[in-house]
Order: sequence, then C-alpha cells, then structure tokens
Amino acid sequence: MKENIIENLKSYAFKEVTFDKLMKKRINQVLIVCSNYDFYMLEEDGRIEERIFNEYTSLNLRYPPNFVHANSARRAIKMMNSHKIDIVITWLDIGNYKAFETSKIIKEAFPNVPIAALSHHSSLLRSKLQKGNTGIIDFVFHWNGNADIFLAIIKLTEDRMNAEVDINGVGVKAILLVEDSLKFYSRYIPLIYKVILKQTQQIMSEGLNEQRKMLLMRGRPKILLATTFEEGMHLFDAYKDNLLGVISDVNYFKDGVRNKDAGFLFLKYVRNYKRYFPFLIQSSDENNEKRALELKGKFLYKHSETLGVDIRNYIVKYFAFGDFEFWDPTQMKVLAAVKDLSEFQKAIKIVTEDCLMYHATRSEFSKWLKSRALFPLADLLSTIEHSDFENSNQIREFLINAIKLYRTYRSRGVIVKFNKHKYDEFVGFARIGEGALGGKGRGLAFIDSFLKRNNLYNKYKDVSITIPRTVVISTDVFDQFIDTHKLIKFVAECSDDDKILNEFISKDLPEWALEDIKAFLKTTKCPIAVRSSSILEDSNYQPFAGVFSTYMIPDSEIDKKVEMVSNAIKSVIASSFFENSKLYLKAISHTIEEDKMAVILQEVTGKQYQDVYYPNISGVARSINFYPIGDEKPNEGIANIALGLGELIVGGGQSLRFSPYHPKKVLQLSSPGSTQRDTQQYFYGLDLDPNSYKTSTSESVNKKKITIRKAENHGSLKFVASTYDLQNNSIRPGVMHDGIRVITFDNILKYNTFPLPEILQELLRIGQREMRNPIEIEFAVKLDVPSGKPKEFSFLQIRPIVESVETVSKLPEKLEISDTIIYSESALGNGKYENICDVVYVKPNTFNPANTRDIAKAVEAINKKFIEADKPYILVGPGRWGSSDSWLGIPVLWSQISAAKIIVESGLNDFRIDPSQGTHFFQNLTSFKVGYLTINPFINDGFFDVEYLNEKEAVFEDSYLRHISFKNPLTAVLDGTNNKAAIFKAGISLEDLQVNEENTEEELPPEGFM
Repeated sequence: MKENIIENLKSYAFKEVTFDKLMKKRINQVLIVCSNYDFYMLEEDGRIEERIFNEYTSLNLRYPPNFVHANSARRAIKMMNSHKIDIVITWLDIGNYKAFETSKIIKEAFPNVPIAALSHHSSLLRSKLQKGNTGIIDFVFHWNGNADIFLAIIKLTEDRMNAEVDINGVGVKAILLVEDSLKFYSRYIPLIYKVILKQTQQIMSEGLNEQRKMLLMRGRPKILLATTFEEGMHLFDAYKDNLLGVISDVNYFKDGVRNKDAGFLFLKYVRNYKRYFPFLIQSSDENNEKRALELKGKFLYKHSETLGVDIRNYIVKYFAFGDFEFWDPTQMKVLAAVKDLSEFQKAIKIVTEDCLMYHATRSEFSKWLKSRALFPLADLLSTIEHSDFENSNQIREFLINAIKLYRTYRSRGVIVKFNKHKYDEFVGFARIGEGALGGKGRGLAFIDSFLKRNNLYNKYKDVSITIPRTVVISTDVFDQFIDTHKLIKFVAECSDDDKILNEFISKDLPEWALEDIKAFLKTTKCPIAVRSSSILEDSNYQPFAGVFSTYMIPDSEIDKKVEMVSNAIKSVIASSFFENSKLYLKAISHTIEEDKMAVILQEVTGKQYQDVYYPNISGVARSINFYPIGDEKPNEGIANIALGLGELIVGGGQSLRFSPYHPKKVLQLSSPGSTQRDTQQYFYGLDLDPNSYKTSTSESVNKKKITIRKAENHGSLKFVASTYDLQNNSIRPGVMHDGIRVITFDNILKYNTFPLPEILQELLRIGQREMRNPIEIEFAVKLDVPSGKPKEFSFLQIRPIVESVETVSKLPEKLEISDTIIYSESALGNGKYENICDVVYVKPNTFNPANTRDIAKAVEAINKKFIEADKPYILVGPGRWGSSDSWLGIPVLWSQISAAKIIVESGLNDFRIDPSQGTHFFQNLTSFKVGYLTINPFINDGFFDVEYLNEKEAVFEDSYLRHISFKNPLTAVLDGTNNKAAIFKAGISLEDLQVNEENTEEELPPEGFM
C-alpha cells in the first residue's frame, strides 16, 4: 500500500452525523389560492388534507401539513398575515389573468414564501410564464387530478429550502433532474419521490432504536429540479460531490434559446468530471439513444408504455437504491444481494476478487452506503482509491475493518432496542423491554453518550476507553415477573432473605425476555456481571450505593450459562426485597411498591489466569478529595485502585490511594516499611468453575480470595507489583528480582506505562462538568492484552456525591480543645447538631480486631433500639466502619448503624487505618448527610477524650461497647469549609462558643472542573 491505511484505521475518528439538524425547514401550512369552484373540485373525491395525511402515514412520514383556502388575493394576504404560511399553491387557467396578478401581489407582500402553480394547460403555460412572470412563481406543475403532485410539490420545496445545509453541510445525497416539460417532470417527480421514500423505509432498518429510525428518515436523498442548461450546471457544480446521478432531457434552453443538444453537452461535462457517474438521458426522439450510449450514458424513451417502471428500475439499479448486488464480471452473475450493513459485511468476506475490484473501481460501495444515509462510513470509503491498495485482499481487509470500526462507533452513545434476530457483538448498549433503565442503567447510558460527545474513546494512544458491552433488562420484566407470580404480598410479609430468594428462584422469568437474554449470551465469550439497577439507585439525592446485589457468572456452555444468568437476575430482583433494602427504603421514606428493578448484564473486564478471572486494576475515583494530604487540593479528586475485582475497594479493603494530579506522591509508599505494611495483601478473582456459582444471598459466593504470593504464577503481577528487597530494605520496580511482591502500581504511577492519572483527571473533570455535581466513578483496566491490541479502560459507573452547601458553620477561631470530647481535622459534613444526647463507643482498652464481627452484632442491637425510639446518636469506633475486611474495622452494613447521625473512625496506637473514601458505605454516609469524622490521636491527628466518657455512668455496657446518655443535647459543629469538626462536652452551648454561621447559595463545582 502507498501508506499503512489499514493500520491507520485504528485511530480513525468518524464524524458524527447530526440527523436532528437535517430538514430544519419544513412545510407545515399550505395556502391554496383558487376559486371556490376549483377548491370544491379539488375536494370532490375526499378532503385533500385527508388524502395527503393518508399518503404521509402510508410512507411513514411525519409532520403532514395543514391546508387552508383563500379565493382571492385580498383574502390570501389577510390569511397570510394571521397564519404562518409556508407555501402558496395557486391554480392557473390560461384565460385567467387574475391568477398571475394574485401571485404577483402575494410575492410582493411575502417575497420569501414560495409559490407553486398548477394548471391543466401545461404546454401553453410555459410560454406565458416566460413573458414577464419570471421570479414570481417558483414551481409550475401540470395538474392531472392525481393528489400525488401535492406531496411532490411539498417535498421538492422542502428539499430546495434545506439543500445547502443538508447536502453540502452534512452529506445527504441528491438526484438532479433537468427537464423543462411541465407534463413530464410533473410525472417524474412524484414517481421518483415514491422510489426515494420506499428506499427510506429500507434505510430505517439501519436505525438502532425507534428514535434513530425516525432520524435516519431525514437523511433521505433529495430531488433538485432544473429547467434550463444554466440551472442544471449551477446545481451540478454546487452539489456534485453528493449527487447520486443526473436525469436529463436533451432539448431545453441554453443561453436563452432552445438547444436540441443541451442534454448531450451536459453529459459531456459530467463525463469529464467522473467516468462512471450515473447519467440518464430521456428523450422524445428515439434516435438520441445511440449518441447517449456513445457518451457512456443510459437512455429512456419518453413515450414508452412502461416509462414509469423503466425510470424506477434505473434509479434502483444505478443510484444504489434497494439491495446491493455483488456482481462478478468474469462469471457474469450476481454473487450476493444484501439489504443491510450486517449482510454487506458478511458478503465482503466471501465474494471473489474480481467482484471486489469491479465495485471498488466504480466507487459503488460508498455510493450504496450514502444512499442509505450511512454517511460516516461512506465518507471514509470515498477518501480511499482502489489504487491505494496493492491487491484485492488488502481491499477486502480494509473494508471489513472499516465496517467493524463503524458499526462499533455507530452503536456508541445509543440505547439500542434489542432485537434477537439482529443483535451481535458490535452493539455496545442495548435495552430489553420498554420499561425504565434504572439508576445504574441510566448512568451507563450517560457515560456512553458523554464518552462519544467528548471524543474520549480513542483519545489516548493504544488505549480504548469504553463501557463494557451491556444489556439492560428494563423494569417491565421486573413488573411482569412480580405480577405474574403474585409476589408483592409475599415479600411484604416475609422478612427472611433466604426464603425470599428461594421463592423467586423457583419462578420463571417471562419467556420473551429469556429468549433475548439467550441471544445476548450467545455473543459473549467471557464472564457476565449481573447488576442491580433500581429506579431509585444512584439518583442525585438518594444513592442506593451497594444496597442491592451484584453477581458474576463464569463462561460456560450456553444452556448452563442461561440458567445461571437467569437465576442471578432473579436473585438481583429478590435483593430489592431483602431486609437491608427494606430498611434503606424506610430510611428515605419509600415503600417496596415504589421501587422497581432493572437488571444489567455486562461483560466483565479482565482476563483468565489459571482458574480465576480478574482485571489488572479495579478502582474508584472521586472528583472531590475530602482528605487532601500535602500538596493535594480538594478539587483535584482522589482515587483508590487495587489488583483484582473491585469488591475489595467498595468493601473497604486495603487499596492504594493516590491523587491523579500527584501520582508519584503516595503516602502508603513513603517508606519501604509502610509500602510492605499498608499495601494490598490479597485480591478477589472470579472462580471460573461453572459449578462454583450457587444461588445465594451472598454476592461473593463464587469469588476467590487470593493472596499476592499465590498470584505469582498468574503472570499478572508484572503490570502492578514491585519487589521488597529485604536485605537492602528497599523497593525495586517490577518483579524481575527476588523478594516479596508488593502492589505499588509503580509502573503506572511513576513510570507512565499506562496513562491512568491523565485519564482519571479528564474523566473526573468532564464527568463533574456534565453532571454539575461532584462525582464518584468506578472503573476497571485490562493491561494484559495481545500485542497490537489497545489496553482497555472500562468505565463502569458514575454517581453524584451528594453534598449540602446550604449552610456552612465555622468553628470559633480560638477553640479550646479541652472543651471537646472529640476534635477532628479530617471531617466531612456541614452544619451544627443540637439534638443528640447519646454517644455509643467501642471501648478502646478491650478492643481486639479479632472480635469485630461480634462488635458489629452488638452495634446492630443498639441501633435497633435507637430506630424504635426514633433518636439519633453519635457512634465512635476504631478503624473503618463498614469494611468488608474485619481486620480493618467493624464490618457493619448500613442498616446496622442507620440511626447514627455522627460517625467517628478512630485509630489506636496499634490500629492505624486510612479513611473509608471510595467505599459504598462511605457513599451512603454522604448521601444521608451524616457527619463523618476521622481521628488518629496517637499521631496528634485529632483529639478523643475517652476518659471523659469513661467517667460517665453507662446506660448500657458490655465487653465491647458503652452507651452514654446525656441529660441535655451535646453541641456538635462541622466546619465543611476547613474539614474540621468538634463535639463539645456537656453544658457548652453555641452561644458560649459564638459559632459563626454563613448562609451560602448553591455553588457550582470547583473552578478546576469547569
């Protein structure tokens, strides 16, 4: 090849076609100006408006126009002053001079409104119009009583109004008709429009959903009419790059006089432009056929008995309408006829080399694509000449890769309506059913749209940024499942999660949904994540982060996979009625009947390593950092990443924390000792044994917990690990040396082998701008890809971080720490609290990490009492509240501490834990405006006067907890601006402290994100 065209395809960026901007100018109101008698005759066999409406609906056209009538120029002007008239149609009788006068008066009053005239006397009318009526009447047509002419007039006028923008601006195709016989073009134009509109119905099959199908109709080819040689040349020169072909008479006006060779002169001009350009000569003189063929044109005899059929067949064959026929010039036969892009792609793989070369040399591939409004792909192919390739095999490879690239591009940012007969691997996001997508589903669709809108898919070299291939089972499947099996009363009365799950598993999903699910699974060769997407989930004001279940299903033979996925879908639906979900709904004042569940089926990002499957990186990033360290700034955001499945991070396990703007400054990696101690010790992978998946209320039923040491044989550590050199007490990059492997992500964060910090910077900035709110995102990265393939950054989820900026309270400048029970300089929240009398704290002197599960049960029991009493309380404990790792904190669920209004995470001398940013648990704290404080007093980070609480009489005490109840409410102030907070000792009021309070209006996201 002259250049590496196929290789360059990888980075080719298609230009999006803005179909919604096509056909902006439309005919909505038609004024017919004629005598009452003529109008009566027009309506004699039925109202013209009804006839046009029926014509529109039969052709799947929208926006049929309205018709109004005026019987004089005066009434016409009056009506045009009171109505927005888009076109005037008038009747011209050869003996009625008033018709011309009427048109002149209208044109002078409304020069921009087109006027079309109809007449029975077409032969005499042309000469009369040429004598002083130029510029008054825009179109003249022969009236033979056929209402099709009205459709032709309206569409021809719309085409002329929109031609410049739609044809040259967007690339819509057009047919140029050069004909001065009113009788013949009045016959041709309705006929051509019928062919075009039938073609448009075929175009609609390329639409990925109903909206796209209707938008594609706007991309139908247009008709341009010229009645003189000069008009024809002007239109050809203006639009030649987007013309499908020319249909021309032979004898018409040139240079002001009739020229019997005008059509041939036009044909010669076109042949000098392009050898194979379709050009049809039609003439009343049969002797013109020989000359037309000599000039490589086609010929039709105007007085043929089959003229209508002949012109229709010519348009279909030579203007690339209808099916594409792959013609082999050697075998002299059609090898394949295809009706859509999918069949076109399959045929390209099998047709002969002679066939490929035949069509490639004539640019017929791009022409057919353009006629079907597939402009981006057609434009790509039209920029490549067959001479750019060394042989037909290279042409074949290029075509196949180009079609694959375009089909992938086309589906991005679009919610495709699932069609089990057409669905394939090129569809990125599809919807099964007509119901809602739910919160996560909406979020994924939004991600897909803004990745496309901001051209982010291939922005970074050798990196693909996408959402994993996704199908959303919409809420109507949930509704039908619940209603068919009459489950709502059962779940309302049952509080046993296992019983609910078993009941749901025993029922069948709707058969139509199962067929669609099976069609999707047949196209996948990797594990599938089955995720919840409640209509309330991840909404702007009450995110249900981590409340419902997610299951992962290993790949298997199709029937087994369908069974597992079906059970997982029913398990996800059942989880919306589990006790934890019911408590959450109650906390936000919703009932189980209000929430509906969509379910997401999504390919899992990752790779198989021996008997498990996992990504090289999972992560959570937030556009706002509540705990900036060193040079970090709050609006620069924060990220947590880990090897393996993301369950480790959202569950509060040990991950690596870094700022995307300061990736080389990671606190956990500040010394060899902290690197070994504070980095990831294990990760989760999906067990690929199909028998490992069992229906369960536990999402982790088939996930393996794997130590870093055991992963040594996987070959995955080379992307993310460094080596701890024990003898030299140093960390060495990579895994080429002997020593202990530590998960540092140094190759990425320090040596830029993958642009993760840059990608996160951009996604957080654009995501926050798009949502007008601080955001949290979840992602996964596959670095272990075959040579030549791009690394994969999978954007899994986006949700808002709900913040309250209505009131910001300030702590007094001269704060006496001794006046406080707890003081924190790492606090989240705003405002003051004066209604909390109770403090529950884990006793530091008896705390043992081995007992955290028992402590969680004890906290749950106390929390239930607060719920029953409808009272808030302050909860204090060591490590991470809500961690799934019981050695890092108390592994409570949200429902177990839901009555707590202020939660404190306190480090101990031998139990230092970083804050819980990035966990689902943390997201729920911020959503419910719960005050959230972190203290590590042993390193002078905050203050906790535990002796003060120990001296108070306990309402309740066991070996783990103490509950203190004060007679009067305590005062707590959260200074959101400075991330400080204080809970004051009994008897100290706001008046004593002189707390300053500022009322602030709603703020935009930080400057750095706009």
